[in-house]
Amino acid sequence: MEIKINKEIRDYQESIIMGLSARQFIFSVAAVTVAVGVYFTLRKPLGAETVSWVCVLAAFPFAALGYVKYHGMTAEQFAVAYLKQMMTPKELIYMPENTYAKALEGTHIGEVLECD
Repeated sequence: MEIKINKEIRDYQESIIMGLSARQFIFSVAAVTVAVGVYFTLRKPLGAETVSWVCVLAAFPFAALGYVKYHGMTAEQFAVAYLKQMMTPKELIYMPENTYAKALEGTHIGEVLECD
């Protein structure tokens, strides 16, 4: 008997159906729905073989969103963070800092050089 324990408690995922977490299951259903919709929409104009490749390409992003994490964030968390970052007004000001002069402050060499 083997019991798997995650090293990090935040990595725990509850299994809902067939070993998938809830978000993985939802995105998998979305991928299947998109693939079926594309198949029935493009079957006659493109033919069976071409439309099968189009179905795979159309379903892939939805399937990937359920499994892929970027910097520890799920797709929804990344989208929210990205939108916040894009909507926040930013004013970037460059303020150069002379670290050498700061390091010499209070020393005999710093008094002689009189750096800003």
